[in-house]
Amino acid sequence: MRRVGVWLFCVVLMLVLAACSGGTSAPVSGGQTDGSAPAAEPAKGEPVELVMYSWRTEDKEAYAKFIAEFEKQHTNIKVKFKSFKSTEYNTILSNSLTSGTGVDIVQLRPYSGATSIADAGYLLPLDDVKGVAEIDRSYLDAARGSDQKVYGIPLSINSAVIFYNKKLFEENSLVPPQTWDELLQVSRELQKKGIIPIAQAGKASYLLSIAHSVIGTSSYGGNEYVDQLLSGKAKFTDEAFMESIKRMQELAPFFPPDFIGIDDKDAQALFYTGKAAMYINGSYRLETFEKQSPDLPIDILPALAKEKGGETPMINWVDGSYGIAKSTKHPEEAKIFAEWLASKDFGQMFSDDLNRLSAISGVTPKHPLVQKMTQLSEKSMAPFLMLVHFGEGTPTTKTTFEDSLQGLFINKINVDKVAADTQASADKWFKAKK
Repeated sequence: MRRVGVWLFCVVLMLVLAACSGGTSAPVSGGQTDGSAPAAEPAKGEPVELVMYSWRTEDKEAYAKFIAEFEKQHTNIKVKFKSFKSTEYNTILSNSLTSGTGVDIVQLRPYSGATSIADAGYLLPLDDVKGVAEIDRSYLDAARGSDQKVYGIPLSINSAVIFYNKKLFEENSLVPPQTWDELLQVSRELQKKGIIPIAQAGKASYLLSIAHSVIGTSSYGGNEYVDQLLSGKAKFTDEAFMESIKRMQELAPFFPPDFIGIDDKDAQALFYTGKAAMYINGSYRLETFEKQSPDLPIDILPALAKEKGGETPMINWVDGSYGIAKSTKHPEEAKIFAEWLASKDFGQMFSDDLNRLSAISGVTPKHPLVQKMTQLSEKSMAPFLMLVHFGEGTPTTKTTFEDSLQGLFINKINVDKVAADTQASADKWFKAKK
């Protein structure tokens, strides 16, 4: 199954840039190039600059602070943080990796996105970097190559949640919903008041699968059903999964008019200006809302329960990780920086400044809502199914599902077709676990 991802990544690289990289990496600490740990201190001599790529333009200010702290401790290493639009990032990264120039530290998409780049030979393994061994193995799996080596330092744990405006709920005497039926009832009441129930965008299809992960998990059964899918005992065409698609269709009238053509930033604005009562996306939007509207009274809801008082799992996944380009001219210094990214000091700064849950062991969130997400995750957790387990194929099964949902919402296809297309995509590459 990994070969398809590798082949696809290589094809994309060749299409983006005709010339292939012929560069080899300079020796790392001790003259090795096999991913051994860096020296305890930076090499002496003239300062070197590491270029760091990211798709998180909104984190630029925070990373300036993080990097300044690192540079205080390592005076001969300078790090230049370069962020790009998320939609343009893959192409820019491909150009740099194939040409062997322009980047030293790369932000990697999780799971198959990282694996395909590692398998194509563009990254240095990081298993022996100090701190990596202390990170939860399941988190490291999000940036592991087919050779089972680790190629990225996990950045954070994301949770898909329903953000809601506490003031709007209180003013309208509404109780936050816990079940599907309650969500529908609350949405009807909000709509009667002239309030958009859910600020959902659909122009970028990935937003639909995030919403589906929150809305649909209770209909198909969470981890039990996921295990059945992975073992080949269940299919996307089963009634349980089709019910999750029907729920998305049933919820559409409570989204903004013509939501399928709305950008996520427009949906965010509907929420933080009080025109919409709820908004479904990743926990990383907490930082966005607090910057845009610091006084907005926000709370969060996890996935829905099957019945009143039942489990409400947090839908979690590992966000991007940071790897080292094999073509870097400064592998020793790059690994020192990677060691810092794997440290508790960085993890705590990351969590405190960006209000996100760090993947680094021993970090305690200080933000009350991040603490709440952590506690809910410890109580009950389920994966973002399409990203964690079905992010491969050509196109990926995740992409097929998302594009099919768009087709459903513009009345081009029906629920049965969405399910059939998703299963047909998985059939091309997915092999059940024995």
